[in-house]
Parts: sequence; C-alpha cells; structure tokens
Amino acid sequence: MNIVDFPGRTGQKICTHGFGRTASIAALVTVLLSGCFSFLPTVGPTRHQIENARARANAEAIQFINVDEKITDLLAGQRKLHLFSESLGEHMGSRTVGSGDVLEVTIWEAAPATLFGVAPPLGTQGQGAAPIATSRPNALPEQPIDDDGTIFVPFAGRIPAAGKNLQAIQAEITARLEKKANQPQVFVRMTHNSASNATVVGEVTASTRVSLVPGSEHLLDALAAAGGVRQPVNKTTIQLTRADHVYSLPLETIIKDPHQNVPLLPGDVITALFQPYSFTALGASGRNEEIYFETQGISVAQAIARSGGLIDQRSNARGVFIFRFEPKGTLDWPTQPVKTTADGLVPAVYRIDMTDPESLFLIQNFPMEDRDVLYVSNAPITEVEKFLNVLFSVAYPILAAKSAGL
Repeated sequence: MNIVDFPGRTGQKICTHGFGRTASIAALVTVLLSGCFSFLPTVGPTRHQIENARARANAEAIQFINVDEKITDLLAGQRKLHLFSESLGEHMGSRTVGSGDVLEVTIWEAAPATLFGVAPPLGTQGQGAAPIATSRPNALPEQPIDDDGTIFVPFAGRIPAAGKNLQAIQAEITARLEKKANQPQVFVRMTHNSASNATVVGEVTASTRVSLVPGSEHLLDALAAAGGVRQPVNKTTIQLTRADHVYSLPLETIIKDPHQNVPLLPGDVITALFQPYSFTALGASGRNEEIYFETQGISVAQAIARSGGLIDQRSNARGVFIFRFEPKGTLDWPTQPVKTTADGLVPAVYRIDMTDPESLFLIQNFPMEDRDVLYVSNAPITEVEKFLNVLFSVAYPILAAKSAGL
C-alpha cells in the first residue's frame, strides 16, 4: 500500500493501493482543465472568445452589435432594390444610325425633273391634249455608312449620317439639293442594321446579338430572342451593362413590373446570372460551405435553413454570428472612433441570441449580404465532451492494463 499526501490539504493522506498512475492521471486532468481545452480540435472560436476579442489591441477596429429590432429595421430599410426604371428611364431614345448600317436613299423631283431624270408620259387629258410629264422615284444604290460616318449622294456630296436619325439625314440631303433639283423630296430607310445591336449572354439558351428594330427594343424582347433563360426565373438576375455603368435586378421583378422592361440602347450588354450572390457557412451548422443566393436577397432565417440549421448536439444557440464589412455610414457604431479598412469599410460582427423567442422574428427580416460569413459557435458542453473523450482514450488503456496485472 502506498501512502501519499493529498495536495492542498495539510496532514491528510490517502491510500493509493498501488494506483500511482491514477493519481498521475488526475493531476493531468487538473492541468488540462486549467488550459480551458485550448489543445482540443475545434471548428472555430467559442462565443466567449468572439465576444472577448474586442479587448485585444489588434481587434479594436471590429464593431460588435447585438441584433435587436432597431438594428434589424434599420438594415432592412437600407437594402432597397435599385429599379431599372429609376436608373435607366422608361422612355425610348431617338433612333440613330452608325457606321456599318446600310441605307437606301430615294429621291423625287417635281415635273419637269431636270437633275435625276423624267419618266415618260403616262397619259393625256382628252383628245389632242399635251402629255403630262410625271416624275418617278429615283432609288440610289444601297450603301453602308463609312467609317467616317458619312454616305455619298450625287450632287449633294458626303452626307454626315452616323449618330443621326433617318429624318435628320433626309432633311440634310433635301437642303443640299434645294437649289439643284426641282422641288426635291427625299426618303431614307435603313435596309441592314449593323450598329444598333444589344448583346445577350450568360444563362440563356443561346447567346446572341439582337438588332434594335421596332418591336424588339426592350429588355424582355432581347431575352426572348436569345431563347429565354435556362435557370428558374426566381433565381435569375439580369445584369445590364451600359457604357461604364452596371445595373442589376431580379428577373422576377422585371416580369412582374412592366416599368422595369426598359428600352435598350445600342451597345447594351444583357447578362443573365444564376444566383450571383453567396455567403459562407462555418461552425456548428449542418453545412460548412459557400452557399449561393439570388439578388432579391434572403434573410438570416433562410440562410440558416440553407446551411442545414443548427446542429442540436453541438451548436450554441446564443452564439450565432454574422461577419460582414459595412459602409461607414450604415450605423451609429458603438465603438468610437470608427476605424475602417483601406476600402473605407467597417468590420462588423452581428450576434444573434437564438434562445430568445423574439430572435425568431428578427431573423426573418435581418438581411444577408453578398460575401457574409455565417458562423455558429460550439456549445460549452461540446468542449467538455471532447475533453472527456480524450481523457478516457488515454486513461482507459492504462486502467485496463493495471486491472489485468500488467
């Protein structure tokens, strides 16, 4: 029998009956517990580690916000879709031509026509009357608009055409022929459209260039010409690129609201995108991966559901966090002065307490943003269970060997 002093109690002794190794294991337990399980594998920080991070010097720029009704309403109110009708307008612009378009010019002169010729007499007025001289249209050969933006008309010279509508070109030709032809009348029509096109790409049946001619000048007309979208309407976003600006709107919104079916301009690029936004789910959730969602947005409730929900055996319902970079003017930040990244964004951590019944209403309105990180921390009991598993895996072989007399 071995007699050893019990640590921490003067004069008290215990009998180990030879189980000195057991005492060593107990001492090891004390040491490991004092380390707060930091040696155990984990998927990320605990709730307390996240909340205590604000005390660190290198984390003073991070803003910690507890989600409540005021914060939820404020963020939801700022997440407003920018409609095409507001950004692009609903009115059709003046139709113009450009280099590569092919035009046909037809000219009439009043009788007696002297510049472009006279048609033969077509009839008489009664017996012995003089024949009536009538003019007929003189159609010039079709010609494309040159790279310098002009066309050529005999006796009128080079006519600027690019960037003008057909009526303006007609007026220019007529004005130049006024003193050369007898009451000239001019008609110009476009026979081939090469410059006024929009391009449709992305998740459509067939990417194509669409000629902007009467009857096919609106956004949905271009999508129809491309064979429609390949993905569900409620998960497709339409991105319209015009000059140096890019605009996006859910296809479902465009279909429901006719005002969003805006007229197109030459050079527009329409891109159909399938669920272009995403968030990353980490921690004690059913799925740890990047999850895509549509432009009309989803709530935190939907994000939790799409990530597989909270794992009942692991998750800490009081430790659900949203990590996000916010514009500086989004909120009245609790930590002052507000520090930002090089892009002028504020690192923010939103904490949701799922044990509060009110939170089940808040998460239905709290919006997720593109590139958010949804993190669910482990419950404290999970760390204890991990420790006990490690402890038993070490202690059990020793005790089993001792019992066997080895």
